[in-house]
Amino acid sequence: MRTDIRAALAACAVVLACASADAQTYPARPIQVVVPFAGGSASDVVARLILDKMGTSMGQRFVVENRPGAGGNIGTQVVAAAAPDGYTLLYSASGPLAVNKTLMANLGYDPERDFAPITLSAVLPNVIVVNQKLPPKTVAELIDYAKARPKQLYYGSVGNGSSQHLAGAYFEQVTGVQMTHVPYRVTGQMVTDLIAGETQLSFQLLPNVQAALKAGQIRPLAVTSEKRLAALPDVPTTAEVGVKDYVAAAWFALLAPRGTPPEIIARLHKEYSAAIADPGLRERLLEIGAEPTVSSPDELARFISSEIVKWRDVVRNAGITAEGQ
Repeated sequence: MRTDIRAALAACAVVLACASADAQTYPARPIQVVVPFAGGSASDVVARLILDKMGTSMGQRFVVENRPGAGGNIGTQVVAAAAPDGYTLLYSASGPLAVNKTLMANLGYDPERDFAPITLSAVLPNVIVVNQKLPPKTVAELIDYAKARPKQLYYGSVGNGSSQHLAGAYFEQVTGVQMTHVPYRVTGQMVTDLIAGETQLSFQLLPNVQAALKAGQIRPLAVTSEKRLAALPDVPTTAEVGVKDYVAAAWFALLAPRGTPPEIIARLHKEYSAAIADPGLRERLLEIGAEPTVSSPDELARFISSEIVKWRDVVRNAGITAEGQ
């Protein structure tokens, strides 16, 4: 018995020694980062900006692999099942990490159990944008207009359970209006229909509608955050225009598979923190409506748990499912 115990302890010591050595030489090859959304999406754009900066500092490329599908679940599940060696990471968002747990019966992963958090990366408040022909010029006017026309205003999003959908549903719950949700599979088509008036408004992430805003094709009414966006300094927050207790935003985070050595998590956190402190990178992120941030791994874990609770209540109160509302 004692011989077996000594042998087991010796084997553990060898494994720990190998893990420590691997961490000291990390990274020895390019690092794959799965973004569970399509190329050109807000998460993809933000991820590439940050990872390019980190790669320069670490001397190894971060290779972004877009694995969209099932509301972000497919790519997220890939990383949950990956080897915990620091060479497969996840740059995911509020949907797969906080919302889908309520929307879907079987994710194929547990966002609170199957990952080693590294850091919260960026927060993107939604922007309430409307078709130029829609009469309301303020949020207060929009609320009055919608209340006089129950279910007659159509708001578009990139899918059921997306941050844009939830921002709209949450807006309905806070203000008492009733609107009709129109889910799209492609952001470009959603924006095209918003410009054309096929839908009247949207609760969008700025990168998705920035070009249309600059061209004057749609009109911003407010941002759904506690403070104004640096990229839209003249657009008020929803709190400023009288909609209290309403904050809605997408957010992105960097994670690794559960079991990734703490030394590697610490290295990635250190390199991320240095990258996000770069003035040039911060300015670029702010230009596209992304508020750069950093958190400890423990803070990210607690944040994900709190977001699961917040959006669980919104989803259940709105009767939202993965298939529709």
